[in-house]
Amino acid sequence: MNFLKNNFILAVMTLLVATASCSFTKDRIDPGDKEKEQLLVNLISHVLKRQHFSPADLTDEFSQDIFENYINDLDPAKRYFLASDYEEFKKYEYLIDDQIRESKVDLFNLTYERLLKRQKESQKIFQEVIAVPFDFTQKETINTDYEAIPYAKDRQALKNHWRKLLKLSALSSYFDKVEEQNSEDFEGEKKSLTELEKEVRKELKKSMEENFDLNEDVERLDYFSLFVNAITAHFDPHTNYFPPQNKDRFDTSMSGQLEGIGARLQKKMDYISIIEIISGGPASRNEDIEIGDKIMKVAQENDSIPTSIVGMRISDAVDLIKGPKGTKVHLTLKKVDGNVKTITLIRDVVQIEETFAKTVIGKDDTFRFGLIDLPKFYFDFDDPNGRAAGNDVAKEITRLKETGMDGLILDLRSNGGGSLREVVEMAGLFIEEGPVVQVALKNKRTQTLRDRDSGEILWEGPLVIMVDEFSASASEILAAAMQDYDRAVILGSKQTFGKGTVQNFEDLNQWVRNHDYGDLGAIKLTTQKFYRVNGSSTQLEGVKSDVVTPDKYSYIDIGERDEQFPLPYDEIAASDYKKFEGYLNLSEAIENSQKRVDTNPMFKLLDENAKWLSDQRDDNLIPLNFEEYKSRISQLEEETEKYDQLSDYKNNMQFELMDYEKTLVAIDSSLKDKRESWIKNLGRDIYVQEAVQVLKELRMNNIVNSNKPKLSIKE
Repeated sequence: MNFLKNNFILAVMTLLVATASCSFTKDRIDPGDKEKEQLLVNLISHVLKRQHFSPADLTDEFSQDIFENYINDLDPAKRYFLASDYEEFKKYEYLIDDQIRESKVDLFNLTYERLLKRQKESQKIFQEVIAVPFDFTQKETINTDYEAIPYAKDRQALKNHWRKLLKLSALSSYFDKVEEQNSEDFEGEKKSLTELEKEVRKELKKSMEENFDLNEDVERLDYFSLFVNAITAHFDPHTNYFPPQNKDRFDTSMSGQLEGIGARLQKKMDYISIIEIISGGPASRNEDIEIGDKIMKVAQENDSIPTSIVGMRISDAVDLIKGPKGTKVHLTLKKVDGNVKTITLIRDVVQIEETFAKTVIGKDDTFRFGLIDLPKFYFDFDDPNGRAAGNDVAKEITRLKETGMDGLILDLRSNGGGSLREVVEMAGLFIEEGPVVQVALKNKRTQTLRDRDSGEILWEGPLVIMVDEFSASASEILAAAMQDYDRAVILGSKQTFGKGTVQNFEDLNQWVRNHDYGDLGAIKLTTQKFYRVNGSSTQLEGVKSDVVTPDKYSYIDIGERDEQFPLPYDEIAASDYKKFEGYLNLSEAIENSQKRVDTNPMFKLLDENAKWLSDQRDDNLIPLNFEEYKSRISQLEEETEKYDQLSDYKNNMQFELMDYEKTLVAIDSSLKDKRESWIKNLGRDIYVQEAVQVLKELRMNNIVNSNKPKLSIKE
């Protein structure tokens, strides 16, 4: 029950954060902004027409779709715009295609300026609403399906909408406080319901004001990106415009590293605080910096006067703090204890540990297995010798083989993809040689990417690949290739995400010379489609698991097929490839596994829970009366009691870290906590348990690959 209730509250608060009123720091618009925006629209439409795999036609229908999506993205909870605003915007409903041809952004200018006005008005509405006590005895409801409700007709109607949204958020907190106070083990001083309501309102007011302050960091370019991406999304869901800072963040996420001090920051009101210290970074090596410290000033190596970052946009502050490896940065900190101290850090390459493959040795009775969790197919854009998924997994397999493992699980659950090159590298660890993926270009030509390490297999034993609905793109290529080669058993959701397209970045600056608009950013656009070696596509269809297991997303639409403008499914001719002949009983092992899953009471309970969660998503009418809300929560708790055993499940397998990781966690408490949490979750993972049963059942043809040489691994 806590899962549902906490996620419901989180959804409400996320909505409040995402749509909170903004007082923009830049009310006056520089004419240069509009000229730059016109240039960007012209440039992006030109690049899309020339480079996109399947350019969309600029029609009135195209315009209408963009209009609806853009206006909805600007104000998803309908807490800013009035019905009269929407009617005024509608004059552009069928004109966006014409405006793109003429490099005009009239709709954006109108909606942006109106949004500024309405947001300021709404912040005043918030202050009016939060000043009045909430009446939790009043019988009323709120419809949280915001697309289905109309825009407010006037200010009074808008104020009532705000009141209900805020009341919903306050009610969840009020309910918790009342329940806590009424519990048998409550030891504090009990407060009246009036006092509790006042306390909740005060907390909500503070939280919302912090959100308003955060939203002051939102700039015109951020909203313009929203407008442009409403256009690019019509070409396909994975074509997007990236402003300069967003592109930098993407590069960091793919390489798993950055140059800086190794700390995660958060802005609250005017102050930027350290909320996490990243393992192995400069901050973790300095005893004078700790979580909770506020950064007041920043000075570069040769600066005589530091720059105050109090009140600064967090992205601008981050730009000041990070910098090239080996350079110094001086930080003036307000410590947790209130003291002020200036420290000096030498910037370094910081590796974001969550990006990279991690490994455990598992034991079930006498059977030893390795499990490699791969969050993404990472690689370094700038350094060909940097860390890469294929090479890291090869190292982990070599280490696991030295422990005498009997089987290997590769966990690709929630792996959203990454480098196509790394997929080919990784596939080569498990097959002798041959095609891994076929790629179709815009001109209808196809090319085949192959593993060319003739005869070399690093791991020739039993292999299971775990997937789910969030396994996408590169994950699907690897899973599909291993399935087509009969090399691995794919275990997981009915099908994976279904993203069968390849994207490349196009630097927009290369198209324009001699301009004064600064960095124009980049566009990530779909330039290719990929196909399995058997000729079918993973687009929309995904990869169908050999062994289908239920999970909480089984009945929720979350795949590529549920996007609004995906590219279609199609097929091409199959490649010439030779299947793996190392298993003696592959079909039998798959069939036996599916029977175990279908008859396992815990998997049946997971399926029931998935259906129940799907039904709850359709329940959008929430009571705002305390007694009715309490009754609803009680009913949900009663309904979900039978699912509690899912979180209490234990698979009784043993897991331990590799020796080299034991050394690392011994000196890094943060890494130790993360690894312990991961191992604890593995011990409750029913999917891992079934994957191990498959490994144990697979029988190998010991003649195959018994004399193959080992791959060389880059150290």
